[in-house]
Amino acid sequence: MAAFFRRVAIVGTGLIGGSFALALRKYFPASVVVGWDKPDVLLHAFGRGAIQEGIPDLSRAIAGTDLIYVALPVGHTIELLPEIARLAPPNALVTDASSTKRSVCAVAAESFHEGGAHFLGGHPMAGKEISGLAAADANLFRGSKYALIRASAKEKAANEREQRVAEFVALIEKLGAEPVWLEADAHDRAAAVVSHLPQLLAVALAGVVRSQTDETGLPVTLAGRGLRDALRLAGSPYSVWRDIILTNSDNLERVLDQMIQALEQVRSDLRTRALEEEFSAAGELYKILRDLQ
Repeated sequence: MAAFFRRVAIVGTGLIGGSFALALRKYFPASVVVGWDKPDVLLHAFGRGAIQEGIPDLSRAIAGTDLIYVALPVGHTIELLPEIARLAPPNALVTDASSTKRSVCAVAAESFHEGGAHFLGGHPMAGKEISGLAAADANLFRGSKYALIRASAKEKAANEREQRVAEFVALIEKLGAEPVWLEADAHDRAAAVVSHLPQLLAVALAGVVRSQTDETGLPVTLAGRGLRDALRLAGSPYSVWRDIILTNSDNLERVLDQMIQALEQVRSDLRTRALEEEFSAAGELYKILRDLQ
């Protein structure tokens, strides 16, 4: 399988890109992994063994590659895709790891053309609250879903492109991830609920806890694992989430409205047995999620 992608360029060697690079080095040692990023980040990536070459010039970094893995913030990905489409070898597969897909795939549709490199939208449903290469892990994708965006009927007609996509699907399965095919709109609606909303709730919860903490440190000094677990996502920086929120604000507004209504319902049920039903329903959903792991 290593022969599928003999030379791979990782455009952005942070948490996701660095983890993908480490996974390639672990499971596909015959592949040559090249990194593109800031020089100091590339030096770090080389020192960790994530990449074999660090090239800060984009055109040189992706020259001769079979696979180009774009792991940049959404806004940066959108800005860079037209240039990547222009520079990429005609037989290469270009895929991204952006947390929202509509805006990215729309730009890709305008930038990638017949006879050139092929684009496949993707989003590994894996991550950590800590960003950056230092947190990268070769096993980050293991046991996680990996969203892939369905190609149009016209794109599916190209056998060579179908083969490249099939090879990438086989690659991510080798990394321990489960591919899930979606339309871009469906992905962004789903991600708003299962990924983006929990992040914003953690931020809001942290704000409430901070506002209730007095000069003695209470109630934070009394907190146990439950609060820490609930606030884990609050450790993720705004710089990671800014573009995600901006490119999925319509879906986020919708689910936030539902969340506000749900909290209002909980408040109205505080002194009634209806709250028991809500606890029961929540517990059932938790069991489903636990069994999915």
